[in-house]
Amino acid sequence: MTTMIPLLLLSLILLSFIPTNGEDPTDGEFGFNGFLYSPYGVADLKSNGLFQLTNSSTQLLGQVFYNSPVRFKGSANGSVFSFSTSFVFAIVPENSELRGHGLAFVISPTKGLHHSLPRQYLGLFNETNMGNFSNHIVAVELDMFRNQEFGDIDGNHVAIDINSLMSKKASAAGYFKDDGTLENLVLGDGQPMQIWVEYDSSQNRLNVTLHPVHVPKPKIPLLSLVEDLSPYLLEFMYVGFTSSTGRLTASHYILGWTFKMNGTAPNIDISRLPKVPRGYQQRQQQTLKRVLAISLSLSAITLFIVSVFVLMVFHQRKKFMEILEDWEVQFGPHRFSYKDLYIATKGFKNSELLGQGGFGKVYKGSLPLSNIQIAVKKVSHDSRQGMREFVAEIATIGRLRHPNLVRLLGYCRRKGELYLVYDFMQKESLDKFLYSRTNGSSLEWSQRFKIIKDVAFGLCYLHQQWVQVIIHRDIKPANILLDENMNAKLGDFGLAKLCDHGIDPQTSHVAGTLGYISPELARTGKASTSSDVFAFGVFMLEISCGRRPIVPRASPKEMLITDRVLGCWDNGDILQAIDEKLGQQYLAEQVTLVLKLGLLCSHPTSAMRPSMSSVVQFLDGVAQLPHNLLDIVKSRDFDGGRGASQEADESLTTNSLASLTFTESFASHGR
Repeated sequence: MTTMIPLLLLSLILLSFIPTNGEDPTDGEFGFNGFLYSPYGVADLKSNGLFQLTNSSTQLLGQVFYNSPVRFKGSANGSVFSFSTSFVFAIVPENSELRGHGLAFVISPTKGLHHSLPRQYLGLFNETNMGNFSNHIVAVELDMFRNQEFGDIDGNHVAIDINSLMSKKASAAGYFKDDGTLENLVLGDGQPMQIWVEYDSSQNRLNVTLHPVHVPKPKIPLLSLVEDLSPYLLEFMYVGFTSSTGRLTASHYILGWTFKMNGTAPNIDISRLPKVPRGYQQRQQQTLKRVLAISLSLSAITLFIVSVFVLMVFHQRKKFMEILEDWEVQFGPHRFSYKDLYIATKGFKNSELLGQGGFGKVYKGSLPLSNIQIAVKKVSHDSRQGMREFVAEIATIGRLRHPNLVRLLGYCRRKGELYLVYDFMQKESLDKFLYSRTNGSSLEWSQRFKIIKDVAFGLCYLHQQWVQVIIHRDIKPANILLDENMNAKLGDFGLAKLCDHGIDPQTSHVAGTLGYISPELARTGKASTSSDVFAFGVFMLEISCGRRPIVPRASPKEMLITDRVLGCWDNGDILQAIDEKLGQQYLAEQVTLVLKLGLLCSHPTSAMRPSMSSVVQFLDGVAQLPHNLLDIVKSRDFDGGRGASQEADESLTTNSLASLTFTESFASHGR
């Protein structure tokens, strides 16, 4: 009899939220009914009717969707109907100051977003599909963390997202009073709040209204976006919620939910909602009482013993002690403990050494517990790559997310020693494949061509697709790393230079490697995206020809790789310059394209070099090289462009104009 009472109570709760328009869930109106929902991840329906999307554990993802699709259009190519939804939510953080990430209401073509990521992605997207038109996702996010790479306005905001976390419209969390003043709200204060998401098809207007449950629905919406949703939504879509946690945690709850097509969603009876679990404030008060009671009962002897014990532990751990400085809090990447890195690299033994250079040493490691393989870059005390370059690398690559850039997992500082932790690349650096007797012959042309395109995509992202312009300043095979599938990733951002789009970067000294430094950089010390393009052009020639940019013992006409390739082309057979190891196993058309494009990119006159978006276009075959390219590359004057022919410049300009549409589209979808 005692076991039957809770089951009966649960049944009554769930039956009280049965859909209002019958049993057909696609008729466009439904209420909160646990039997009609599909949870994913850690999402869970509690016995009191409370939906918990995520709990207080880290790195979690929780999703819940209505079990059946909802018809949003009369036909596949029709216009989206008007719709309205309202739900009550609560976010209970584990820490009063650091509130973690938030949740989102989402309209999706699938019942669940199983390939999405937690943390800053909110369970909506992943690193590769950000901004893709094929996502067909419209969402309203309630976010408690500011992610600068997505352009977030603050760490407590409401935003409308379409196919990307680069929000269409955003506002600080709050609601408008009748007099038009904004009353701020804290999303993660543990209190229930109600939100309305309403679309008017006659005006193509999407309104979002937020308010506390004890306040009537405001007349003025918090957000109002005029946007036709028809191109983004399919005829049938799924509706639901998604949330995630990162290193900062919170529990996300949905207390009630109603939805209606072509009408206003029924209001929610606040008196019948389940109670929100106790938050951090109540737990802190109870903990404080216990601590005070225990503290008052402790004797002086006990305190003395504890003090001695603490001193002993401190002395034992002094070897691994670290100090966190103020500037380190701002950069975001995870800070590893020195102890974990010491164990991972077996005490930085020479047997784990991957490479060594002017910057210091790189070690292979395996993180304790997780066994994730990493590469640890240990910057030496007397290295030219000191604190300034170390901070630059953390500030740049730590926030970059692109499949063709090496991912920075975190960092560590201890007693003036600097450590950067990267994903481990199984195949190591490209130069070992080009110049190693054992590996060189195994690098086929198809692999070389893909590596060139991979690096081009990564460099285009740095120059034109991120929120700031990043000039790498050291593009060369030693800084191109290969994973187990021979995918190329551009790494080593220790010399990277940041500037805003449209701003001329200023540098104080020449940075880079001899053979890859453009003439204007050597002359002025002023790096630019064009100097990166020059280095990339030399890199394309190097990987195609299998020889270094400068061969001191060669004849004067063949000492520079650019002169060697240009001489072969001028003699009527540019293919004479390719790597002998390739034999006849290559596509002549592709090799010719790469060699000619390499000469164009490495043109001594910076104004003649294409942008990286145009380079990607050439490599993809979307655009054709100028018809008079030989004349252009033969005008290789080293005076910074003062002798370049007007005809060559006009030819390249015409070609660049043809690629404008592609460039803008490519940039708008990359993140």
